[in-house]
Amino acid sequence: MKAVDANVLVRIFTEDDQRQSKLAKAFVGTQAWVSHIALVETIWVLGTVYERPKADLVRAVEVTLKNEALVLQEPEIVSAALSLFKTHTGVAFSDCMILAVSKKAGHTPLGTFDTKLAKIDGTALI
Repeated sequence: MKAVDANVLVRIFTEDDQRQSKLAKAFVGTQAWVSHIALVETIWVLGTVYERPKADLVRAVEVTLKNEALVLQEPEIVSAALSLFKTHTGVAFSDCMILAVSKKAGHTPLGTFDTKLAKIDGTALI
């Protein structure tokens, strides 16, 4: 199965470049694999470069989870991270993914200097 990087996903979500958006959708076609890293980078770009609000970031992850053409790496981890992201103000989606991956692997607590992240179960403030 082919895979996509963050640039392809960003073009699909933003449609800010019609030519590239069309090419991105054509490349995905009926199915493409999305790694955790590609998804995290996509959400970071949408939030920082495009200054999309958290609600839009949540929708982007939800759309990716539900899209039959986009096959996520370990969707259960993405779902767990999304749940954390939705319920914890001021915590980045990337940190939620790190914690979800750590929990699944059985490697907790996750040490952090981030006081907001440290409020989530499975973390330890250093």
